[in-house]
Amino acid sequence: MSAGFDPGPPTGAAVTADGGRWTLVLVRDLPHPPGKVWAALTDPGRLDRWAPFTAARDLSRTGETTVTMIDGPDRTEVPVTVLRADAPALLEYTWGGDRLRWELTPAEGGTRLTLRHTFAERHEAPLYAAGWHLCTAVLARLLAGDPVGVIRGRDAKAHGFDELRAGYAAALAG
Repeated sequence: MSAGFDPGPPTGAAVTADGGRWTLVLVRDLPHPPGKVWAALTDPGRLDRWAPFTAARDLSRTGETTVTMIDGPDRTEVPVTVLRADAPALLEYTWGGDRLRWELTPAEGGTRLTLRHTFAERHEAPLYAAGWHLCTAVLARLLAGDPVGVIRGRDAKAHGFDELRAGYAAALAG
């Protein structure tokens, strides 16, 4: 882990009702072209360097697969169905009972990355926001060529997870 890693303050998140479920919307601007960001979202070797899971296969094609959630020594396989893979603009898949939709829009100087994470319980929004905040901060550093190492599960507590969760709880209250 790189010394001095600062994931930054809670920002760029909202939660909305979505047909009896909830959707966290997290927006990040990355100074990299959509193709580079797409590769980081779909290639198992790149996912393993920033995401909370490893992927059994490339996510750039539709169909069934699994991801393995990693929390210290614990490993949990989770079924995934890639529903849409429209490179380099849209990746959508189920993640257990949740749905993740990654939208990549060209923006001045790079890509606007919008994650829509749909889940069952409203109270989970700050947890997911804090987790994805850390993951996307690690992703940004990886894409910039200054990797800090993956932060997963209980390791997140040493990198401001509790403070981010509290900050998102306040920001998303309502």
